[in-house]
Amino acid sequence: MHVYKMSNRAPELIICSFIIASLLVIHFFTDLLRVSLAGTYALDVTLSQIIEAQSKDYAWLLKLLVNCFGYSCVFVPGYLIYKYVQRTNYLERGNKTFLHTAINMCITGNTSYEAVDVIHVGSSSGMGGITDRERPSKRTSSQEAVQLLWCFGGLMVSYLTWGVLQEKIMTQNYLNFAGESAKFKDSQFLVFANRLLAFFVALFYLQWQPAPTRHRAPLYKYSYASFSNIMSAWFQYEALKFVNFPTQVLAKSCKIIPVMLMGKIMSKAKYESYEYVTAVLISLGMIFFMSGSSENNKASGVTTLTGIFLLSMYMVFDSFTANWQGSLFKSYGMSSIQMMCGVNLFSSIFTGASLSMQGGFLDSLAFATEHPKFVFDMVVLSICSAVGQLFIYHTIDVFGPVVFTIIMTVRQAVAIMLSCFIYQHSISMLGIFGVLIVFLAIFLRVYCNQKLRAKRKRAEANKPRTAV
Repeated sequence: MHVYKMSNRAPELIICSFIIASLLVIHFFTDLLRVSLAGTYALDVTLSQIIEAQSKDYAWLLKLLVNCFGYSCVFVPGYLIYKYVQRTNYLERGNKTFLHTAINMCITGNTSYEAVDVIHVGSSSGMGGITDRERPSKRTSSQEAVQLLWCFGGLMVSYLTWGVLQEKIMTQNYLNFAGESAKFKDSQFLVFANRLLAFFVALFYLQWQPAPTRHRAPLYKYSYASFSNIMSAWFQYEALKFVNFPTQVLAKSCKIIPVMLMGKIMSKAKYESYEYVTAVLISLGMIFFMSGSSENNKASGVTTLTGIFLLSMYMVFDSFTANWQGSLFKSYGMSSIQMMCGVNLFSSIFTGASLSMQGGFLDSLAFATEHPKFVFDMVVLSICSAVGQLFIYHTIDVFGPVVFTIIMTVRQAVAIMLSCFIYQHSISMLGIFGVLIVFLAIFLRVYCNQKLRAKRKRAEANKPRTAV
């Protein structure tokens, strides 16, 4: 009997050994990397601090490699467990332990699924879309106006506050209790804080208001969107060290182009001629803006090229996130809050593992204990990020993607003006002309989308109905 129990527990022991052995190997290589960069082994110095001591222009590249190495703490054990489960048919066994249930949810998901018609609409936050359910009973004009003001105000307040705080945290100095000033440098800790709070917000929302669809997607499928999402967020934060916030906002407007390219590569999507025209106009506007920014003209060639590269990588990863999430919605029909919860769960695990490997947790927490204003800014930033996602889903659900796009376009214009006013960014007439071209192209795209949708509806209505 004792031998039988041990044989039943053998798979769990093997799986746990995969995790422990992988973490030990990764920890060994981390110490090796620490010694090779610092020249000596010092426990009181984090990898982030060691990297910051290197060349400032290229420190981001070392941090990127170290971060990816940290993410292997999740990917490597996960891959080994996945291959072991496939080879041994572990999931088909009757021993339903907690580990068995967790692995089953990660690899196969919930197969019992009640079919629900869902349509995915992409969001500009890179966090997925919204299920387009049947609208509730018709509201009066005053109720519509109140709802629109609520959505407009919520999106404006949450994302304008988020944008201002994002630039402040990554570019401004914080005073400690002794009156000494210092900058916060670990952008990955901000990503971790944002994603962890967003996960708990989504989890609380699901408990408070259960989703209309039963979840059936394998959890591991969220990890791809999660990885691309945290990479896009990391590139976005790092870019602020090389380009100003208005430049980053305009670059975000250009992500239509990589999204279109990624859509063609991943799902063979077809686009209308006006979509190509507006994409070219947005690119021209961005070129004019960057050429007319006096701060960029003063920057060194290395700094400018680094900023452009970081923004480009942000857009590549962000466009992959949107397209991958779109394919998940089509395949499994989960609700957007379920998507938000799943992606942020893996994002918290990825960034937490990487920070633990680097020692970034202790370093960031030490900075937080010495700089209370930073803690306040970080908490408000995380709350704005999580609440903003909920407003995105609610706005698209109630008013559709066109109204949402217009609100976010207005928000981007206000964000640029607010950043220029608070942080004294100067923009020449050529730069202002570039901004106008970008937003004109975005509004033109929204208008053409609406006209095309109305034309298709009329064509459907005019189709002769076949007699039954």
